[in-house]
Parts: sequence; C-alpha cells; structure tokens
Amino acid sequence: MLTKRDLLRSAAVIAAAATIVKPSILVAQSYPDIIDAKNIAEEGFIYGLPLVMNYGVMYEYAVDRNSGQFKAPFNEIKNEPNVFTYKDTAIVTPNSDTPYSFVWLDLRAEPVVLSVPAIDPKRYYSVMLCDGNTYNYGYIGTRATGSEAGDYMVVGPDWKGDTPAGIKQVFRSSTQFSVAGYRTQLFGPDDLDNVKKVQAGYKVQMLSAYLKQTPPAAAPAIDFPKIDKELVKTNFFDYLDFALQYAPPQDNEREIRAKLARIGVGPGKTFDFKELSVEHKLELALGMKEGQRKVDEAVANVGKTINGWRVSGLPGDSAHYNGDWLKRAVAAQAGIYGNDPEEATYPFTRVDSDGQTLDGSKHNYTLTFPAGQLPPVNSFWSLTIYDGKSQLLIENPINRYLINSPMLPAMKTNADGSLTLHIQNKSPGADKEANWLPAPDGPIYLVMRLYWPKTTPPSVLPAGEGTWAPPGIVVSS
Repeated sequence: MLTKRDLLRSAAVIAAAATIVKPSILVAQSYPDIIDAKNIAEEGFIYGLPLVMNYGVMYEYAVDRNSGQFKAPFNEIKNEPNVFTYKDTAIVTPNSDTPYSFVWLDLRAEPVVLSVPAIDPKRYYSVMLCDGNTYNYGYIGTRATGSEAGDYMVVGPDWKGDTPAGIKQVFRSSTQFSVAGYRTQLFGPDDLDNVKKVQAGYKVQMLSAYLKQTPPAAAPAIDFPKIDKELVKTNFFDYLDFALQYAPPQDNEREIRAKLARIGVGPGKTFDFKELSVEHKLELALGMKEGQRKVDEAVANVGKTINGWRVSGLPGDSAHYNGDWLKRAVAAQAGIYGNDPEEATYPFTRVDSDGQTLDGSKHNYTLTFPAGQLPPVNSFWSLTIYDGKSQLLIENPINRYLINSPMLPAMKTNADGSLTLHIQNKSPGADKEANWLPAPDGPIYLVMRLYWPKTTPPSVLPAGEGTWAPPGIVVSS
C-alpha cells in the first residue's frame, strides 16, 4: 500500500529513465538548470509528501471501491464496528484502541454538517478534522467540546456565508477535500455493542439537507488518478500536481509553490511535464531521494530522547507548522493523521534503554511502570506494538496488538505495586500471559498513546519537556 514506510521510500528512488511527467514543449530558457531542478525536487518532495500520502489514503478509502480498504463515498460516514488489526494496511501505525468512523468530505459544492449525540463523559471520543495539507484544523469531542450533543459545520477554503442557527461551531478546511476521523473509546471486547450505539448517533449531512433547502448544483465530476505503490515511484509530482488543484495557496506557501511551478507542478506553471532530458530526470530523482533521506533522518531524531523513547508534539494545524515543511513531512511519515499533543501524545521507540535496536527475533523485553507512575491522562493510555519495517500491526496467536489502561484489572502487578509488561515473540508462560504484548519475529516499533494527557504535574506535556517520562525497554533474555 502507498503508505507503507518502505514503499514510500521507494517513491524517491526513481529510475533515471522513468517518465515522471507529461509536458508540452520545453523552452530551455524557462526550465531551471540541473542543480536548481534537483534542489526544487528535493524541497518539493518534502513539501508534497504529506499531500501525496493523504491522496493515497483518500483514493483507497473514498474513491477506489475495489481497493480492499474502501470505506464509503464522499460525504457518507463509515463506522468501523471493531478496532484495527493486522488486516488494515492503508494507514501506517494505526490506532487499535478506539473503533474508528470515517467520512471523507467533498466541500466544493456546499458545507457539511457533522452531528454528534450526547455521550457518557466517561467514554472518550473525538472527531479530528484533517485536510489535504494534513493540518488538524479542528476537534469535536470529550476534550474539545464536551460530551453534549451538537451540530458542527465544516466549510471549504472559499466558502462565504452565514452560520445557521443551531450550529455550535464552524471549522474551515484549507483544502476542498478533507477527512473527519472519529475515535470512540472501547472499554473491552464486551463493550462493542455500546460503541456501535454511539457510532449510530454520528450523523453527516450536507448543509442544504440540514436546512431542508434545495441543494446547490453538484460540483464537477473528477477523474481521480489511480495511485498505487508502483505508480507513486514514477508519478510523485503528478499526484502532487493533482492535489494542489484543490488546495488554494496559503501565504506561507507562495515561495515553494512558485518553485514547483518552475518544474511544471501546480497552478501557475508555464509548461507541462512530458519529455525531460535524461539529465533532468536523473537530477529530479536525486533530489527526491535526498528529500526522502532528510525526512527519514528527521523522523529518527524528532523530539527529545527520554529513556530511549522519542517524545515530541508532532501534528497540529497550519500555525503549528508555520511553513516548516520538513516538520509536516515528519509528522505524516511517523504516523499520518496523528492527534495534536493536547488531544493525544505519542512517545515512540525502536530501541531499548541502552539504545540497541528492538528485535523480537533476538531478545525478550520488559517495560516496568513503577508504582504510582502509570501514564498521567484524563482519559486512557495504551502501548501498541508494530512490525518495525512496515509500521503495521502484527498477526499473533492471541490477537493482541496493544496493552491499555482498561485492561489493567485483568493484569498482574508486582509485590511493590509496579506493573511489568512482557514484550516478546513467544508466550512468557501462562502465569505472565495477561501482561504479554506479542512482538514480531524481527524489528519492533512501539508507540505509546496518552489520550487527553494531564496538563498539571506529573505530565508528559509540554511534549519532551514534561515532568513524567516513559520508562525504558529492558532486555530480559
């Protein structure tokens, strides 16, 4: 799938002879020289990676009914009555704590109204609004708006109009296409029917339907370009070119947009791609490869290292990134559609407390929370394990992909009140299996999720500077 880490990396390794683009006639004077073209390709790849990743997920979820990951057409909600498993591959590092609901929004013709029911305050839920730029531009939910019922309106970048009576809040997407990702807390396997009842109360309707008015003319049909792991290797800038049509430039984007236009990408370009010279193809490929290297390096070094964990506040809105395209690319590659740190903070690691790579084929590991030092949250916390190469969930004999705080009553604590988790490929034995987190037979990637982290000490916030620290992973054998 497009968003698998190894396949994304391959997007940057384009064969020199590959056809990247489709131009009319290249006017020598208008095309940047080879060094400039390489630099623009590098910067453009970093800028465009989140947009292309997002397009790949949107295509699988809302466009291609045969993708195997299809959810629902635009502006229709799809409730997932289960948590994600190893079978879900469209999104890297998927959350397996909260059954998801998704609605991909087409905001071109008119706004969309999202209605939520009253929800028990003890049950965490959130609706994260994320646009094609991968900006988290708004939240509905336990933390952000409370647990009461309400109607909320989502509008496109160019929408102008009054806020109807009854609408609690208006959220503006920076792009014409957007996604609303719902997370509804599951307390345990026997709680699934209750989650389904909550999900049944989520309602999505066009503004005209909400107002019981005649709808406006439909937006023009779009021929969405097919995207997959092979096509993205050679057509990265084609996909970026397509996505930019529906993303009006913000002030802090004008410089990078102008550079991209020089190599034929985005509105304002003076020619279309078609038959670049071999030299230019090679330089663009090298520029993209260097861009991917910088993203990989930045992901590995993001935030602050604490006991082997990387702790950072990656995702956010446009103001949060403030034109730092590398920061935005890192957030997307580390886990696209992640929450703002105030909604959920995600310490992650690939190494033990000594800095050695975690590998389930070589070692067994433990993680021990000292007594009274569980992750400090207003809602709940979890520790999820992934295949270290793909960042996807792992098939295992007990169908357990995480350990979270709702599971604590069934777990065994140590005599001193501490809690030890066993992270290993084979069962640690029946007496310890309640505390077992099955590991892959190879590299391991661990992500801790702190939902609605506390802001008073002890706290993980500000991310990387808080008074609470995740304990290190220790080799046990």
